[in-house]
Amino acid sequence: MSDPGTEPAQAAEPAATAATAAPGKADPWDDPRLPWNGKPRAADILCWLGIVLSGLFYWALLPLRVSLVGTHPVVAELLNGGTESIISAAAFARAGNGTLAVVVLAAIPGLMKSDALYWWAGRLWGERFIMVLPGSRRVAKHMARVQRAGPKFTWPAVVVSSFLPIPRAIIYVIAGWAGMRLVMFLILDLIGALLWIGLLAGLGYTLGHHAVVAAETISRYSWWFTIGIVTLSVLSIVRSQRRLTAVAAASADQDGG
Repeated sequence: MSDPGTEPAQAAEPAATAATAAPGKADPWDDPRLPWNGKPRAADILCWLGIVLSGLFYWALLPLRVSLVGTHPVVAELLNGGTESIISAAAFARAGNGTLAVVVLAAIPGLMKSDALYWWAGRLWGERFIMVLPGSRRVAKHMARVQRAGPKFTWPAVVVSSFLPIPRAIIYVIAGWAGMRLVMFLILDLIGALLWIGLLAGLGYTLGHHAVVAAETISRYSWWFTIGIVTLSVLSIVRSQRRLTAVAAASADQDGG
């Protein structure tokens, strides 16, 4: 008859051996720079593809965005919802080219076109994706408090996201991660977008002719402005990639330890 006390120890030996050997077989999908854990699901791929395409759309639109601000600002805000295009469109409306109602309505799809994707990313990947976004360091230390607060934080945060000194995408990801429903998110996002559009349209309408002249000047030198914006954007991306690489290296060192 075997000693009952030795059987658990003998059974534990293969498990311990497997656990020791496991770190040597790194999972190719286990990368801190990826927002998901393990092999991606269909939803992961679709959401990530949508975010990537929205980024490509931003870069492809950049030269056109600058040139349209002084010629066809309503088209520019419809495509992108940029601050400069809303102000310019309202200034043109003050000069008799268009109406404020058209300015406001045209800005809504341009401003909200990718917001639901980031909400979905928050539902799928949560805090892991938040830490990948630029500017996440400012909110990282408050994540536990945000999760405890729930709707008391996320509801007003979505409404005023355009007014906060952090990227709006972070707020939308947090809203999805915290469990906000899509319908409620879209309602609050629309309220926030209307507040932001109203502020910018009011500013442009007040400036009137002066803003029109400035917008036409920007369009005249659009390529120079585009080069400057692209340069700053590339520098920001390089800095973000270096941070992600450092995080990945630190994580690999931890796993090795």
